[in-house]
Amino acid sequence: MSLDPVLSRIDSDLDAATERLFELLRIPSISTDPDFAEHCQSAADWLVADLQSIGVDARSVQSPGHPMVVGHVDGPGPHVLFYGHYDVQPVDPLELWDNDPFDPQIEDTPKGKVIRGRGTNDDKGQLMTFLEACRAWKAEHGSLPCKITFFFEGEEESGSPSLIPFLKENADLLRADLALICDTALFQSRTPAIITMLRGLLGEEITITAPDKDLHSGMYGGAAMNPIRVLTRILANLHDDEGRVQVPGFYDDVPELPEELAAQWQALGFDHASFLAEVGLSHPAGEVDRTPLEMLWSRPTADVNGIVGGYTGEGFKTVLPSKASAKVSFRLVGQQDPLKLRDSFRAWVRAQLPPDCDVTFADHGASPASHMSTDHPAFEAARRALSDEWPEPAAFSGFGGSIPVAGYFKTYLDMDAMLVGWGKDDDQIHSPNEKYDLESFHKGIRSWARILEAMKS
Repeated sequence: MSLDPVLSRIDSDLDAATERLFELLRIPSISTDPDFAEHCQSAADWLVADLQSIGVDARSVQSPGHPMVVGHVDGPGPHVLFYGHYDVQPVDPLELWDNDPFDPQIEDTPKGKVIRGRGTNDDKGQLMTFLEACRAWKAEHGSLPCKITFFFEGEEESGSPSLIPFLKENADLLRADLALICDTALFQSRTPAIITMLRGLLGEEITITAPDKDLHSGMYGGAAMNPIRVLTRILANLHDDEGRVQVPGFYDDVPELPEELAAQWQALGFDHASFLAEVGLSHPAGEVDRTPLEMLWSRPTADVNGIVGGYTGEGFKTVLPSKASAKVSFRLVGQQDPLKLRDSFRAWVRAQLPPDCDVTFADHGASPASHMSTDHPAFEAARRALSDEWPEPAAFSGFGGSIPVAGYFKTYLDMDAMLVGWGKDDDQIHSPNEKYDLESFHKGIRSWARILEAMKS
């Protein structure tokens, strides 16, 4: 099977491919809002029909939430599973959108043409790059270059509550040699990146209680313990002056970055000054002896994401509150155990409580870091294939966020995942006026065609 006619087909079919994407984008498949459940079903049905149009044995499978879409097609090469999600984030606040978020448009911008609308990047546009690559292969050669299982879920943006039970119940149906996930981005919007490590995530909510009711600060101030004072002191103790997290045992299972990978990251020429300047900052705030890319990709973090206590309305109210709370998240790396860390963090907080104070905790999820072994030959083959498509050579990279499905595939299907994506830093995913560059869509399709060709050999 020759690659050249497939790439030519992709180029000539771009307008039709874009219109197919528009059809999917027009379906308001917002998974978090029950009022849109019917639209989530419609999106699943649309994908089933589209897969069937290229010869895939596909169907919609009901779950306790929104449907899963599963499809299979045989081929001569290795067996890969491609994962994507068809649900999207809510569009609020609607007044900040320039146009209807579910009426996608091509817009001319100073940086080139973009596709504007909810889901253009996350994840419908990314998902469709793979389908369009498969469509071009099928049109030119009558078959696909390898055996493929397609797996699309409709609850990723609402926490994937049905995913793990579905993986457990359908492991034999979904298991493959390797998973492919298209839900990431180009490094600094120009370099194709194959993600080899994802940070895990632990979410904790702390509530400190002191007096049994709110108190007048003129009557009780100075004599009564203020829970905001206790809470802020504990939060201030999370880091030392060099940016290291002070929870006992926090770094026990954190590995050093391999020299070869560190050298590759250094060669990326990451401009952290520009990266921070885009959000009005100038100095990295993490561990002082680490490079900015290490801080973002391979080092663990502790961050306070929100604090509530006392009177926060208009005007002023001299009150000593009964309660104060904070939400704290930890990004995890290496072999850090989120449940072990949760116990250590809670014990550390309790040890700092003064008399007359109680603390309660609420958990907000716990997932370990994910690591993909580049020893699998498909990784280097894909890196070379991407380097042939993009001006910048592809690189193995980390990713500061958390994509739990990659870890779930490893845990429940014993399958590594390759994460590549064509998003850009300014795509405004989850925000009003989300967009996806037309170049990202076009070159993303070509990239998947090249990766499929590289994997079959």
